[in-house]
Amino acid sequence: MPDSELTIVRTYISTIEAELARSALAAAGIEAAIRSDDCGGMRPHMQMAGVELLVRAEDADDATAVLDQGVHDSIPPDAE
Repeated sequence: MPDSELTIVRTYISTIEAELARSALAAAGIEAAIRSDDCGGMRPHMQMAGVELLVRAEDADDATAVLDQGVHDSIPPDAE
């Protein structure tokens, strides 16, 4: 993903859920990245802090629309 301002569109409780959402965005032509603090996958229990799905700021509205169409359970924004 080229240099651009990134924004968090969803926060998930596991990498698997975030990967599914990222796949949905990829199918819609939207590049996305996943960020989590789990020691590079060595400590998956640390994902309890959340796994963030990031997109370019200019793609945020489109990404939200795509994710709202699917069944991608994320942590509600007010729970963070």
